[in-house]
Amino acid sequence: MSRKATVLFLKGQGFTTNILKSLIFVLATLCNFQIKTLILPQKYNSMNIHEYQGKEILKSFGVRVQEGIVADTPEEAVEAAKKLKETLNSDWVVVKAQIHAGGRGKGGGVKLAKNLEEVKQKATDIIGMQLVTPQTGPEGKKVNKVLIAQDVYYPGESETKEFYVSVLMDRAKGRNVIMYSTEGGMDIEEVAEKTPELIHKEEIDPKVGLQGFQTRKIAFNLGLSGAAFKDMTKFIAALYKAYEATDSSQFEINPVLKTSDDKILAVDAKVNLDENALYRHPDYAALRDESEEDPTEVEAGKSNLNYVKLDGNVGCMVNGAGLAMATMDVIKLAGGEPANFLDVGGTANAQTVKAGFNIILSDPNVKAILINIFGGIVRCDRVAQGVIDAYKEIGNIPVPIIVRLQGTNAEEAKKLIDESGLEVYSAILLKEAAALVTKVLS
Repeated sequence: MSRKATVLFLKGQGFTTNILKSLIFVLATLCNFQIKTLILPQKYNSMNIHEYQGKEILKSFGVRVQEGIVADTPEEAVEAAKKLKETLNSDWVVVKAQIHAGGRGKGGGVKLAKNLEEVKQKATDIIGMQLVTPQTGPEGKKVNKVLIAQDVYYPGESETKEFYVSVLMDRAKGRNVIMYSTEGGMDIEEVAEKTPELIHKEEIDPKVGLQGFQTRKIAFNLGLSGAAFKDMTKFIAALYKAYEATDSSQFEINPVLKTSDDKILAVDAKVNLDENALYRHPDYAALRDESEEDPTEVEAGKSNLNYVKLDGNVGCMVNGAGLAMATMDVIKLAGGEPANFLDVGGTANAQTVKAGFNIILSDPNVKAILINIFGGIVRCDRVAQGVIDAYKEIGNIPVPIIVRLQGTNAEEAKKLIDESGLEVYSAILLKEAAALVTKVLS
């Protein structure tokens, strides 16, 4: 389910705006997703991984998944299909584009192949394509690899059935939530928007964890019985165990399939890992695919800067996420639009300021830069000297720069800026900075 669809559902369930603001921090983790209302996404807190990687994690916790082999070329895709045929005794496979976005089926990134010739042709068509889905934006994402997966929709004694299951955190309530629906598949966003009553949620008490009666309740609400009912309870229990053990911010399985022989398995897997917990899972760091991420954000990460690109005209450089969001409000009130979220942290110096300048100036839409630093951990005069040194090292900066420094040694910092001879506007009060933004944009 997309973030928009999930938010629409939660509104229908009576969640307040404040709770939604908290939930959006968790939900805003898809590549290229940008929130333009309510609150800024903390994209840097979550690491997206590919479907095939997510499935490997799920398998390690006993979650049954659609089997598959990843391939980088059409030739590797054919070899993968041969291996699957040996183990699964079926010629039919599914060729699935591997990108960090949902809606691949609707975009033409998931194709059924009934023989090896079709496998090669479908893989040739998909690898290298610019796949556009509702979650990639109009620019799309380049496909560098495909997953050759077993066809799990083969005919049998009973009909197959698709479901939707996800696990995420409700930060406002301080507990995890399992969301599920009988209406799994490609149209789950439409279901959430038009018929939110078809999507259920089960809150997990952190003191006791997921209980057996809750897994049975979920299976019952999904309309299952017999062997499928029992298998769904095991599936939910294993899925939740994997979610907790991996320190993930979200698991989304769409669809979860009841096969024709009443087995429950994950056909897809969107796994978002919490970057702040990677020190507990060093092996997971290798799962990162930087080619799927914004190049500027990757570069910012190398300098220990938290950066998210937006669509505005005023670049921001701030220390602290809360102050950054307040700064963005100031920019909007002054008649501008924030071009980015950039948190330099509590140790702003010449090196971090220079890196921040270079990142902001790489955006051609930036018409001005607002540096807003609170001198708590760091002294304002040191930051001011860092700005001066970085400015001189970079050379001529073609846009106006406004520096607002408040806190320890703020007056000394303002004096340094004013006497530097650089084309930099200085301010101490936030309203002064806002007035300067209005001035330079007019």
